[in-house]
Amino acid sequence: MGALKGLSLVVFGAFAGFGLALAATHFAYGANVPTTPTESELGRFGLAFERVRDNYLSQPEDRQLVENAIGGMLSNLDAHSSYFDPRAFAAMETKAAGAYGGIGVVIALKNDIAEVVSVVPATPAYRAGIKMGDQLVSIDGVSMRGHTLDDISSRMRGTIGTEVKLTLGRAFAAPADIALRREAIEVERLTWHREGDIGYIKIVAFSDRTDPDLKMAIADLKRQIGPSLKGFVVDLRNNGGGVLQASIDVADEFLDSGEIVSVRGRTPKDMERYDAHPGDLADGKPLIVMINGGTASASEIVAGALQDHHRATILGSLSFGKGSVQTVMPLENGAGGALHMTTARYYTPSGRSIQVTGIVPDVYVADDPGAPQYEREAELPHHLVAEGPPLKPAGAPILPELGHAYLDFQLTMALSYLHKTWAANNGAPTHA
Repeated sequence: MGALKGLSLVVFGAFAGFGLALAATHFAYGANVPTTPTESELGRFGLAFERVRDNYLSQPEDRQLVENAIGGMLSNLDAHSSYFDPRAFAAMETKAAGAYGGIGVVIALKNDIAEVVSVVPATPAYRAGIKMGDQLVSIDGVSMRGHTLDDISSRMRGTIGTEVKLTLGRAFAAPADIALRREAIEVERLTWHREGDIGYIKIVAFSDRTDPDLKMAIADLKRQIGPSLKGFVVDLRNNGGGVLQASIDVADEFLDSGEIVSVRGRTPKDMERYDAHPGDLADGKPLIVMINGGTASASEIVAGALQDHHRATILGSLSFGKGSVQTVMPLENGAGGALHMTTARYYTPSGRSIQVTGIVPDVYVADDPGAPQYEREAELPHHLVAEGPPLKPAGAPILPELGHAYLDFQLTMALSYLHKTWAANNGAPTHA
């Protein structure tokens, strides 16, 4: 994003200047009369810094005070801006490449509390008996109530071999302390299998590996199913996002042309548009994309692009509604951590922002009983406001038949819908 890269440089320079101003203020507070409102505010911060350092009950470290101040400044701007300390920044870079040092849990916020949504098999969390529904009360003695999802996740990640201490809450049990040693955790990779004459593809997160895996999955499903292949189901449920470029690449695989997403920053010049290239890996066959309340950010970019181009039918429940883009800006080449800051909103090809409103499914199917219930963007403190009226699925959702047990009700409906689409159109693609 050319324009946004320029913005990153300007912001980085501003924070480098902030550090210098802070040092000057601390050592010469009151020596010079502030000449601008910014200097006056930095002087006020310098005075507060000095008072805390000199008078707090125990001697705090300068670095910790500054990092806490930066974190507070960012986290109060919006729900997704935060500060990564050097350790968390290193772990974040590793995760983007497809692996990270961690414990192996997927979490979501519910009523301002982090709750375990799933546990990755064969990981420290799995071996320790952590279960879906466990609440993350504290990490290394710090209460997690009120912290952003990004901050909580970054605190659990770190250098492989290091220890992290958790306090977990579980229904009808007293909170329990547990110490885990971080291991190399692979970002869960794309998986696939055949459902009769339909190819099923599950994308759990977007990393640098996602697009190559998608190409491999579609080629293998075509080989397995052969000429009787009716279409594909792409499952984005509970996919909280990931690398922006990876989501663009995935959407591009199903589109021949047109816009995929536009990213717009503070000023008109801070805009970037991403377009599709010729070539549809699915050969135009019918496509169902499944979403729910855990479908967020990069996943919503894919669903929104395929919906606007009428390339796929979106099935499931309303998505999370995160329509903002965060840019990671290293400080001192990462030695000083990094700013993880909202710099833009993204828009679907039709020009709609899904901030707060989310992606509304074309076919509204109720979540399975017992499925994780997510706190959506609209419920997060400091969330960016929506640019339009809130949208909701039209009518009542399709519900499971009473007395009938389903392994995965939404998937059952997706397969049924795709078969009906195929039969009604003699095999010709049709989309909502």
